[in-house]
Amino acid sequence: MNIKNYINGKFENPIENNWIDNYNPASGEVYSQTPNSSKEDVENAAVAAKSAFPKWSNTTLEERSRILIKISEFLEENLQQFAEAESKDNGKPVSLAKTVDIPRAASNFRFFGNAITQFASESHESVGQNAINYTLRQPIGIVGCISPWNLPLYLFTWKIAPALAAGNCVVAKPSEVTPMTAYLLGEICNDAGLPKGVLNIVHGLGTTTGQAIVEHPDIKAISFTGGTATGAHIARVAAPMFKKLSLELGGKNPNIIFADCDYQEMLKTTVRSSFANQGQICLCGSRIFIEQSIYEKFKADFVTKVKQLKVGHPNSPDTSIGALVSKPHLEKVKSFIEIGKQEGGKVLCGGKEIKVKGFENGYYLEPTVIEVQTDECRVNQEEIFGPVVTIMPFETEEEVLEMANKVNYGLSATLWTNHLKRTMRMSNQLQAGIVWVNTWMMRDLRTPFGGVKASGVGREGGFEALRFFTEAKNVCIKY
Repeated sequence: MNIKNYINGKFENPIENNWIDNYNPASGEVYSQTPNSSKEDVENAAVAAKSAFPKWSNTTLEERSRILIKISEFLEENLQQFAEAESKDNGKPVSLAKTVDIPRAASNFRFFGNAITQFASESHESVGQNAINYTLRQPIGIVGCISPWNLPLYLFTWKIAPALAAGNCVVAKPSEVTPMTAYLLGEICNDAGLPKGVLNIVHGLGTTTGQAIVEHPDIKAISFTGGTATGAHIARVAAPMFKKLSLELGGKNPNIIFADCDYQEMLKTTVRSSFANQGQICLCGSRIFIEQSIYEKFKADFVTKVKQLKVGHPNSPDTSIGALVSKPHLEKVKSFIEIGKQEGGKVLCGGKEIKVKGFENGYYLEPTVIEVQTDECRVNQEEIFGPVVTIMPFETEEEVLEMANKVNYGLSATLWTNHLKRTMRMSNQLQAGIVWVNTWMMRDLRTPFGGVKASGVGREGGFEALRFFTEAKNVCIKY
């Protein structure tokens, strides 16, 4: 089948008829083709968005809310279809897509559909000056949303839902590696009554389609999730054009475990935070630091638990670890395992490619635990983004805090302790946009999401997203 662009409410082939093979990671076989859209395709999308903007931006909040909530309901009604499509595109277990990815995508539309009706602006009375100031929050216009392959629909909707709720029109590009659910979303938007041109989905490579979106003069803001190097490139292009930028980039997140933690809860959660979605989540705790007094016990128990994870076809109900997203990504992750060995790391379990019966060409890799001697090795400093974690012991709070903060990234951190003062000290000093204490991936959509250092610029989520997708205008009236 051919995936098509969704422009002005219609499905269209790319103008230049350029296509990209779309692979099923579980089998290694091509199962569809995706447009590699040109500047002309992006121009058509921008024209459609520009035409739709005056009416959409003046649509009542209640009407916008109604449409977004209807989209969320249609996603829930089509849960099985979307979960199977997400799994086929990405390689993740169908069970994961069905319980996390698609429900969360629906929640994004519902949340922002409701949030826009509660998004209040400020007013300030200038006492003694007979004046009042009030702030208008107005939509930017046409915005560009570029999303990654690891949580395809989940993160795609995380951007477009607040952009639409705020009254903008959108030109969006999903990852060319995982385009299917974004393609299916177009039909749902039509069924929900989203006006033509309000959302336009243009498929293609970052170097072609993505570049055309970023440099288009009528697209006034860019929300991007992806690699740090790509984010830096986008900033170089967009900053001289004075576009608003929200960049959610890489992570190399510490998971810090103290001896006074609730051990069994920590162990269960650490397995999940290490290998959920094949480790292909920017929030995974890929550097595990364990207090010395429980290190040997943790090492033995953790390796035992990891060995019990079943690598298999995403459709199998007992699969814990599905396929990695692509052959090049599989090779990249395998190369890091070799780098870890060369640097003196000891592979405690995993580390090998797996052939699943009947799907021998799929991209399967054992979940891998590497014991390292120093935090300064490459496998502890560079983002691997796969089912690979490192472990090492620490002696003191000061030592582990220094190691946790030593990387270029600062997206999230996880802390396991029941010591209240330690929790407060370390939460204040960890260089991360998100700190989880005695949990992981517990998300409230009202809270700000994003990182520091090379993990990005700006915050998504809640009213932070609605602020990003609007411009503030102060009005001062003297009476």
